[in-house]
Formats: sequence, structure tokens, C-alpha cells
Amino acid sequence: MFDVSTPIDDTGVCATCGNLLAASRYVHLRGAALHVFCSRACLRTGLRLQSLRKRATRYRATRRLALGIVLLGACLAPHGALWRTASVPVAVVPPDDPGPAPLPPGWFGPEWPPTEASVLAVLGRDAWVHPLAGPFRRMPRSDARVFGALRPGNRAIECRNGHCGVDLGGEIWGEHVRAVHDGVVDWVQRGPNPDHGGRFVRISHHDGTVFTHYFHLAAIPRGLERGTPVKGGQVIGLLGDSGVKESQPHLHFAVSVRLAADGRERYIDPEPLIALWPLRIPVDGSEVGLVTITGGPGVPLGSAVRRSARERKKATKNGAPDDATPAEAVPADEGEPSGETSGETETETSEPSAEQE
Repeated sequence: MFDVSTPIDDTGVCATCGNLLAASRYVHLRGAALHVFCSRACLRTGLRLQSLRKRATRYRATRRLALGIVLLGACLAPHGALWRTASVPVAVVPPDDPGPAPLPPGWFGPEWPPTEASVLAVLGRDAWVHPLAGPFRRMPRSDARVFGALRPGNRAIECRNGHCGVDLGGEIWGEHVRAVHDGVVDWVQRGPNPDHGGRFVRISHHDGTVFTHYFHLAAIPRGLERGTPVKGGQVIGLLGDSGVKESQPHLHFAVSVRLAADGRERYIDPEPLIALWPLRIPVDGSEVGLVTITGGPGVPLGSAVRRSARERKKATKNGAPDDATPAEAVPADEGEPSGETSGETETETSEPSAEQE
């Protein structure tokens, strides 16, 4: 493109004002278009008008191009129609774990009273330790030592056939028995107490909602009294045979819960817990013993199946197999406390007695 403005001699009209051209004329050549003007003023006016029309044309072309790009992007971008249903990820529950039963509309919160499974789940998430040190994890080694095994006397209903805890150890007389968790000493029985579990310690945890019981102790530390705070792993006694009639020395360990101040104290099976609680194991080549999770988990035998009243009476009369001397037929561990007395009578007086316990 080139522009030429030069006077020529020809006839015609001005492209700006429309007047007849005089002898002196001005011609503007733009591409193939030839425009003739009568004066320099008309020439400048015509050039300015042409420039304005050119800008307007470019503006319209740019606007059309931008609108086309927007429409093309809207067509190519992924989008869902209004009638389509958005896909929402759903958690897949294994077939063998149906999960908790759905609550009725308008209901919420945990079940009450809590089931044994929910209590065990809470205790399993807390920081507890096994009552006996390693390197080997001590578990009930016979059916007579599990929770709910046959025991004489009137016991709590949840203890099934009478045994309200589990029997552990016995390999080393006098070995350390440790508190399984931080708590406060709730009861100490230092006397012989032959008919109700011998020497024992009872510790309160979690503001009096959980209690742990340690029976048949050979000795109890002198400074351990009711109201004394203890730490998890602290020695609270020595394993012995106080209150044991026929079996070898062992620790009778029990866990009970009272989730309401006015509720009944109820025993639970501690075997699934002690199968997973960390062990205090001596470090190789050192006398230092540290709590560790390197010890393998135990294999629970499982609590005993509840027998009928006739079967329990007959087995007690004939003599139940002893937990530590299976070759003999003798009443098994008559020295353990009943579920009704060991957990509830001690709050009534300031001094325990063999008759109460």
C-alpha cells in the first residue's frame, strides 16, 4: 500500500465536499482506490474520515474474533448436562465388617450402656503396658486360667462360670508386678486374706471409670497406700501365692469398668488387651528395661463358654481341674474374690477386712 497526493489536471467532483474540481486538483491513491479532492483541506478531511472508517472496521473484526474464541472454548470445555447425576465416591465396606447398625432418624451419639466391644476399643487406643515384664509375653496358658472359667462361689453374672479375670505368670516367684496404666491406688490389702484373693492392689484409672486388680501378691511396697498416684509400669507388688489354695504362684489380673457414678461395676475380659499391650523388655547387654512394642502379640485362648447352673454345680462338687497342676482334680483357686464383693464393698469403710473382701 502507498499513498500519493499530487495535483493533476482532470475533470470531476471532490470526494469530500462534492464540488466541481478546478484546474488544481489533489489525488489520493490507496491501493486500487483513487480519490480526487478540490483542495488540501478536503484532502486532510478525507484522509481523517478514511482513518476513522479503518479503525471501526478493525474493531468490529476484533470483536467478532473474540466472540468466536469464547464460543469455541465453551464448546470444547468438558461440562455436564443439567440432567446428569454427579458421581460421588462411596466408601466400600468389607462384607465381613458390616459396621455399626444405623440409628433411627433423629437419634445420635454412642450407645449406652457401652458394650464390651466399645470399652475394649477405647482401652486399646490408650497407652497401657503388660503387668508382667518380658521378654516373653505371659498369657493364660490353659482353659482354667481364662476369663469366665469355673470357680466356686457367688460371682458377678458377667464372669460367666465364676472367674472374673485371667491368671498370668508363675514362672518366677517374686517377680515384679507393674501398674498397667497411670492411676490412683483405690485399695490395698496387706493382710493374709486367705479366702478372698490374698494380698492385692486395686488401682483406679480415668477418673474412676476403669479399675485394674492385682491379686495373690507376695508383697506390696511400703509407700503404696490408698490415694497414692502411680505411673504406668511402676512396681506395685511381687508375684506370689497369697490366697491361693492349691495352684502354683501366679497373678490374678482383672479389669472392671464403672462408666457412671451410680452405675454397677462390671468386669470385662482383659485377655484381648494384654495380648497387645507393650512389654517392658531388658535392653540387650544392659540391666535397663524399657517399654517396647517389639514384643510379638499374644494369642488369646478366648473366654470360657457359660455353663448351665447344673453343670457348674456338678463341676464344683467333683472338683475343677487346677490351672497350674492339671494332673490333680482340686477346686481351682478358691482364693479369688467374687465379682460382687471385691469391687463394691471397699468404698463403704476406711479399712478393709477379710470378711468384706
